[in-house]
Amino acid sequence: MWRMRRVAVACEVCQSLVKHNSGIKGNLPLQKLHLVSRSIYRSHHPTLKLQRPQLRTSFQQFSSLTNLPLRKLKLSPIKYGYQPCRNFWPARLAARLLKLRYLILGSAVGGGYTAKKTFDQWKDMIPDLSDYKWIVPDIVWEIDEYIDFGHKLVSEVIEASDLLLLLGSPGETAFRATDRGSESDKHYRKGLLGELILLQQQIQEHEEEARRAAGQYSTSYAQQKRKVSDKEKIDQLQEELLHTQLKYQRILERLEKENKELRKLVLQKDDKGIHHRKLKKSLIDMYSEVLDVLSDYDASYNTQDHLPRVVVVGDQSAGKTSVLEMIAQARIFPRGSGEMMTRSPVKVTLSEGPHHVALFKDSSREFDLTKEEDLAALRHEIELRMRKNVKEGCTVSPETISLNVKGPGLQRMVLVDLPGVINTVTSGMAPDTKETIFSISKAYMQNPNAIILCIQDGSVDAERSIVTDLVSQMDPHGRRTIFVLTKVDLAEKNVASPSRIQQIIEGKLFPMKALGYFAVVTGKGNSSESIEAIREYEEEFFQNSKLLKTSMLKAHQVTTRNLSLAVSDCFWKMVRESVEQQADSFKATRFNLETEWKNNYPRLRELDRNELFEKAKNEILDEVISLSQVTPKHWEEILQQSLWERVSTHVIENIYLPAAQTMNSGTFNTTVDIKLKQWTDKQLPNKAVEVAWETLQEEFSRFMTEPKGKEHDDIFDKLKEAVKEESIKRHKWNDFAEDSLRVIQHNALEDRSISDKQQWDAAIYFMEEALQARLKDTENAIENMIGPDWRKRWLYWKNRTQEQSVHNETKNELEKMLKCNEEHPAYLASDEITTVRKNLESRGVEVDPSLIKDTWHQVYRRHFLKTALNHCNLCRRGFYYYQRHFVDSELECNDVVLFWRIQRMLAITANTLRQQLTNTEVRRLEKNVKEVLEDFAEDNEKKVKLLTGKRVQLAEDLKKVREIQEKLDAFIEALHQEK
Repeated sequence: MWRMRRVAVACEVCQSLVKHNSGIKGNLPLQKLHLVSRSIYRSHHPTLKLQRPQLRTSFQQFSSLTNLPLRKLKLSPIKYGYQPCRNFWPARLAARLLKLRYLILGSAVGGGYTAKKTFDQWKDMIPDLSDYKWIVPDIVWEIDEYIDFGHKLVSEVIEASDLLLLLGSPGETAFRATDRGSESDKHYRKGLLGELILLQQQIQEHEEEARRAAGQYSTSYAQQKRKVSDKEKIDQLQEELLHTQLKYQRILERLEKENKELRKLVLQKDDKGIHHRKLKKSLIDMYSEVLDVLSDYDASYNTQDHLPRVVVVGDQSAGKTSVLEMIAQARIFPRGSGEMMTRSPVKVTLSEGPHHVALFKDSSREFDLTKEEDLAALRHEIELRMRKNVKEGCTVSPETISLNVKGPGLQRMVLVDLPGVINTVTSGMAPDTKETIFSISKAYMQNPNAIILCIQDGSVDAERSIVTDLVSQMDPHGRRTIFVLTKVDLAEKNVASPSRIQQIIEGKLFPMKALGYFAVVTGKGNSSESIEAIREYEEEFFQNSKLLKTSMLKAHQVTTRNLSLAVSDCFWKMVRESVEQQADSFKATRFNLETEWKNNYPRLRELDRNELFEKAKNEILDEVISLSQVTPKHWEEILQQSLWERVSTHVIENIYLPAAQTMNSGTFNTTVDIKLKQWTDKQLPNKAVEVAWETLQEEFSRFMTEPKGKEHDDIFDKLKEAVKEESIKRHKWNDFAEDSLRVIQHNALEDRSISDKQQWDAAIYFMEEALQARLKDTENAIENMIGPDWRKRWLYWKNRTQEQSVHNETKNELEKMLKCNEEHPAYLASDEITTVRKNLESRGVEVDPSLIKDTWHQVYRRHFLKTALNHCNLCRRGFYYYQRHFVDSELECNDVVLFWRIQRMLAITANTLRQQLTNTEVRRLEKNVKEVLEDFAEDNEKKVKLLTGKRVQLAEDLKKVREIQEKLDAFIEALHQEK
């Protein structure tokens, strides 16, 4: 307790002195110092000449108290008369304890200062890596923060040590403040105060010596370093920097590879259903769907579509496709040596997935990009789609091919590969190819939110570039352009001045401006190189390249990996900045369209083209089903009538008239049987099937085209007509129908037995109708041949022509001949023709024998038909004689029996065709209609062509705008959740 009080008193006095005086100046009398103080004073007084050790050239840890030979001092006893002897041994003990305390505190201060100095020198030797901070992982900068914290902690310890040395602890101060000892204690405090002052002076002297030593060392070290040339120093630092970057690059790649494998395992587990949950669509897939809907909604790409895309443009063969393949990590595009391969825009959506696959938007087939066979098939499919999009007479097409590429570690973005810009149209190209490529490129680049990835070939002269001028026109301030210099390996070999490459990368050579400049290597020009081989070659090239070693290129400006990271960051930044504004614009568009619909069609539902097609499809199927509801009587009537109209001319001209020229009933029946047999074997079944098919078409058309009253919607008329024509075109009658029909018709015509008087009368009526119709046709033919009669000439002021007058004179002469012989045969003899001609010549009418024959045919035909009608009236009462086979009767009615056979054959044929129609053909036609409707449903071009009008277009726009708005809202929500 007594010793603690002594120490507290000494420290309190020291503290009070430090507050008033920063140091002690002047010499204190040696007799007034404590014995410990005197010993220290003698050994370190400035008047004493002590040999100081020489400063070593190498670094060593030292403190301010290193050279204090406290333990070697021998204290000389001094006796004071007024000091009691009982206070001597406690003073010695306290002095030794204080000496040990100050040694420990001084060592701590000196050690802390030395550690700080060494750390500062080591830190100054490290090169500045602030420009390459993006390369170093975040953990390194976290460690650096801890190091800074440690440095601050050391400084605080040093400062705290100095304060403790000078001020002491608060507890001790308080204790010493309350200590009021005796007079001997005052003398003791004096001795302690002097000792503390000397210790403080020694500490300051050693600190000054340390500073001078460090200054001498730094001066000698700087002089030694100055001997080394600046160039060698720069080279050394650059080499160290490059090695450091490559080291961190390898670490990053290893970590990314491990991360990729882990993500792949997680995604594979999700695919296998281990977690039994439905995976959400990725953010980039949702965004790609929005772009697909937009492309369908607005094929002309007008100003409404301002959503970001990465548009890849460049001169032909500049390496656009190779850069895109390196970003997608697969050789997915067709390749050619110097020829144009990209003939239409290709939209590539990159996203993460467990497997490296590719698939088209309109196809479910997945191409495994790890297999060479699938890669070849994918390239072939892309080439086929490009050629299909290109119309005849054109070289390129604005139609977009949409491709999704998924794989572990892919940067999420949407890129559009455009056809390469050309300067000259070569043979085999369309004359407007150059202008078409420019218009396609401008259409994509004029989007204010599109990111332009400008690809420039580094192996050719910069002055030959075309695309840079085009890009500078579209983005003059370079706010959304990223410049990429390809084939840098060839450029380094071929360019005489490497500084030219530096000018390109720094944006000083071209007039265009850009957000960033990158230099990449996309292989050695071998199309069979793998992506891994190209990447290894690229890293090896830049590791050994003079462009990096000489600081012409910065490390973050090289490799396609850095390019893909930069493009992806820029893409998502642009998306976040613009997507909400685009969503608001589509909300306004939707409101305008809905208002227009309410004003124009207030009582109609908003049915788009697909919904209208479904409605029309149901109506058409209902109308086809209506065919099965047609009554059998109606089918048979229209079939019988149509079949008789088709065969009546043949029956009368080729069967009845030749048979009627015979002299007896036996010959008549024989002739009729032969003619009917020939007709049935060759023509009749085919004619019957044709009539049935035409009848089915007419009935189907009648149901399809007849109006339905107020419910009729004329918007479906074009669609119904197209469905009807296509269905009829596809329908084929059953091939076995003619064979079965031939047998039935042959059996019907062989039957001659009329069972009752009703059938006899029906046959007579049928015969009269047929003969009267033919007689009417014959009368019209004769009238046209001879011209108007006297009544028409008087009433209608019509005159005969010279030819008609000759025909009239010839007719009159032939009628005189028939009156003389009413049973004249059907043909004129040669002498009869001569007689008629001479009689006409005697009256001054010159005629030709052929004119006489033509006139005779019509005159005799009329005479025969009138005779047949008179005979038909006589046969009305001939059924009785028919039953007796006309025995003992002069009346023969074989012609009535012929027409009965024809009538019965028509009835049986109509019944057979009706059964075939209702049981088979109507169902087959219904099946064809369904197939046609299914084909039309899959053909959007057909629907657009057949369902037209303002109402349809307005409903389509409403549907698309709503779909776009909904997808944009879902995407924005997912985007905010990802933040």
